[in-house]
Amino acid sequence: MPDTSPAPFPAPAPFIEMRGICKSFGAIQALTDVNFTIGHGEILGLVGDNSAGKSTLMKILTGAYQRDTGSVTVDGAHTDFRSPHESRDRGIEMIYQDFALCGNMDVGQNIFLGRWPRKGLFVDRKKMYADAADVLRRLKVDVNSVYQRVESLSGGRQQSVAIARAISFQPRLIVLDEPTANLSVMATNQLLETMAELKRLGVAQVIISHRLTDIFEVGDRVMVLKRGQNVGERRIAETTEQEVLEIIVSGTPTG
Repeated sequence: MPDTSPAPFPAPAPFIEMRGICKSFGAIQALTDVNFTIGHGEILGLVGDNSAGKSTLMKILTGAYQRDTGSVTVDGAHTDFRSPHESRDRGIEMIYQDFALCGNMDVGQNIFLGRWPRKGLFVDRKKMYADAADVLRRLKVDVNSVYQRVESLSGGRQQSVAIARAISFQPRLIVLDEPTANLSVMATNQLLETMAELKRLGVAQVIISHRLTDIFEVGDRVMVLKRGQNVGERRIAETTEQEVLEIIVSGTPTG
């Protein structure tokens, strides 16, 4: 009898796909034939030692660096971002370790830094602070006041302001570079809760981190780089921190 069972649905196309990425800085080969994918709303941990090429790969994605060879597609369309402004226009944001905030300005000013809403020739301060408070509320982030200077905030709350700034651009992907490296245990827990909230809102995230515990807390998948090459990839639900650590240390390419 003929098979009348329904045909399987095709797997959804990845949100972002990078293939065969190579990058060198003079005689130093930073990345060699690296592949990377991330799905819509997925949280991916990107791990490896200090010379693995993690930040370099993400800077190529965001247009801060230009790849030597390889391809990048967003929603199936080939892209060639020449600057972070171009990747931002496609919904891709990167938050660096230093947060890139102005400490002598307040929370609201930082969230809309460089694009303060205007009313005629003047800054519409009422709208700016109302919108800043709304972004923080959506992220379930608690700061004492949107009028508070950023330099007076704890590291964890400064991180939250940096994420709120990124969210105000309505991103589809946020890359967080070592987001918990200098945070207290309480601030780390708050940040992980914020990441979970971002996922609920449908925002994909890449976490560059040495702290596997954090990635296992909120991540869907983990990818390992070593000396600029892919050496392993696992779904969080199907692996352990020990297995991932062994891949990082051995550098042996695995399935």
